[in-house]
Amino acid sequence: MILLGIDPGSRRTGFGVIDISSRSPRYVASGCIKIDASTLAQKLAQVYAGVAEVIAQHAPNEMAIEQVFLSKNADSALKLGQARGTAIVCAANHGLDVHEYAARRIKQVVTGNGGADKTQVQHMVQSTLKLSGLPQEDAADALAIALTHFFSCRGAVTMPAPARSTKQRSSSWRHYRP
Repeated sequence: MILLGIDPGSRRTGFGVIDISSRSPRYVASGCIKIDASTLAQKLAQVYAGVAEVIAQHAPNEMAIEQVFLSKNADSALKLGQARGTAIVCAANHGLDVHEYAARRIKQVVTGNGGADKTQVQHMVQSTLKLSGLPQEDAADALAIALTHFFSCRGAVTMPAPARSTKQRSSSWRHYRP
């Protein structure tokens, strides 16, 4: 099964694709849809076209996306919400189930800390998916969203603890109590 994670934005929309056919998630692809149009309608059209292209290329079974959150800047929050809505409509038009996760939940699942910064998310995504380098911020966020859906479906509240050494892996789960 293929999962698509989307980190929506009005300038860049991150995407992350993972394969969850086995016990461990496997990296497939990630990147950013660059939004360079001048009008809002054109920007949303670029978000839609970019998400549609990723869906066509990777044929995901489901999509996960970050929930709306409050922002100090109402205009930015509105634009983000419109980009998010566009990505959801695109997924729905392509027959995908859409799952939503709060930003704090995503950080909690991926790093064990709901207040983690972007660098911590990047490092944990890199470690979990065994990437050779750090993914770009928006792509890392999208992969983190996809990983959150994977681990949530598995009934895990957070990802497995990172290995203590290269020879010994921890199989215990860290649990978060809200």
